[in-house]
Amino acid sequence: MKFERINPVTGDVASTAEAMKAGDIPAVTAKAAKGFAEWSQMGPNARRAVLMKAADALESKADDFIDAMMGEIGATEGWVRFNLALAAGMVREAAAITTQINGEIIPSDKPGCLAMAMREPVGVMLGIAPWNAPIILGVRAIAVPLACGNSVILKASENCPRTHALIIEAFAEAGFPEGTVNSVTNAPADAGDVVGALIDAPEVKRINFTGSTKVGKIIAKRAAEHLKPVLLELGGKAPLVILEDADLDEAVKAAAFGAFMNQGQICMSTERIIVVDAVADEFAKRFKEKVSSMPVGDPREGKTPLGAVVDRATVDHCQSLIDDALANGAEQLTGGETTQNVLMPAHVIDKVTPGMKLFRDESFGPVVGVIRARDLDHAVELANDTQYGLSASVFTKDVAKGLETARRIQSGICHVNGPTVHDEAQMPFGGMKASGYGRFGGKAGIDSFTELRWVTVDTKEGHYPI
Repeated sequence: MKFERINPVTGDVASTAEAMKAGDIPAVTAKAAKGFAEWSQMGPNARRAVLMKAADALESKADDFIDAMMGEIGATEGWVRFNLALAAGMVREAAAITTQINGEIIPSDKPGCLAMAMREPVGVMLGIAPWNAPIILGVRAIAVPLACGNSVILKASENCPRTHALIIEAFAEAGFPEGTVNSVTNAPADAGDVVGALIDAPEVKRINFTGSTKVGKIIAKRAAEHLKPVLLELGGKAPLVILEDADLDEAVKAAAFGAFMNQGQICMSTERIIVVDAVADEFAKRFKEKVSSMPVGDPREGKTPLGAVVDRATVDHCQSLIDDALANGAEQLTGGETTQNVLMPAHVIDKVTPGMKLFRDESFGPVVGVIRARDLDHAVELANDTQYGLSASVFTKDVAKGLETARRIQSGICHVNGPTVHDEAQMPFGGMKASGYGRFGGKAGIDSFTELRWVTVDTKEGHYPI
């Protein structure tokens, strides 16, 4: 059986994919286990060579990725190319760490005992990737696990099965052993059963998931029944804090990029701009002018910085947050009517307060709230007044104050004088609180995708009390 993904802009069929059922999963996990047996025994430089070929293969499919992402999620060409460039970099970074998976010799109190801490591959890794940054997050789910010697199963998003299939095709062209890289696609109605079967499969040893906090909790509970470790990168409500000595022009640029890149559909998107009263009016004036110059349009035409959101439900959700804020005293600085169903303009809502839904609920769309703070301490209090803790940023010309403030904000990531949206392959990426736990990226990812073992060798005769 097949299922269809509909283009959110045109209503036409964007792609079709196999609608796998829970009953299909045992064959996939058994194949992945066989792939692990071979791949895990290959040396680090052999794994590196294959991963480097995979990065080249990804880049060779640029045109296919553009067609797929535009059709399946309404992405702009710029967003696709950014996805592809970062994803290829992630694969090359993963290739580079194959020889960096180090252990250590630990001094032992036992005479003649050589004690070692060794990192070894775990087995079959399940990566569950979302639709919003599909190449980046699809690749992130599998690249470092592969570098560590594991085999992988990529559970593709129902919203972009063709995009995720292109990743698997690129890795297949690189020459991985049979069964090392696998994928699962399913119709939306079967997602729960299919993911449950994957988590339950005895061959699957660990899971990484990027997506909503609601679903992340379900996955963590299911995995806990089997004592399987999970890496979760979940929702966010990123604050961008602007202090009174900030460079407002730089803050405006970073806020516009952070709030509206990919129509605000990024886990790190700036959802709350917290600005101290002393500069709030001037910032609001400049920010309104900037965002008003950022129109939305059909991504296929490539004439506007903003494209489509993924579905009408996103528009309705964002509009409900806007309506609630306006009904409770907030002011709309920019925005307008959503055309062609999913072409929603950038909305800036000023004078948002903690009692409004826009302050607390993740929008995951093209709307950002501006919150006024009395001073630095109040700004930090507002920034931390959220269940989430993924990304944040602080703008100030005083670097020492910026660093101090960054350390007070409860988030896994914080940037001083930079946007909340920032990712690099070698950095430890992840959040705290309801934004999840564990880290992707570079050497930090090694801990998530290897087993740390204590191994000893005795070199002298033993002496025992019995």
